[in-house]
Amino acid sequence: MDDLVKKPTGPLKTCPICGKPTEHATRPFCSSRCRDVDLNRWLKGSYVIPGRDDEVDDVE
Repeated sequence: MDDLVKKPTGPLKTCPICGKPTEHATRPFCSSRCRDVDLNRWLKGSYVIPGRDDEVDDVE
């Protein structure tokens, strides 16, 4: 009967917003609320990859 029990193959994944366990329907988040919070952060520009100050745009 132990063969029928599904065991996690790796560590439990957690929501990057709140840290709760993820749900299959909203993966990698735990809920649609956390998914919307993440989308809002992207749209506001909260997630930024910093660039170097010495980079010059090629404008001709």
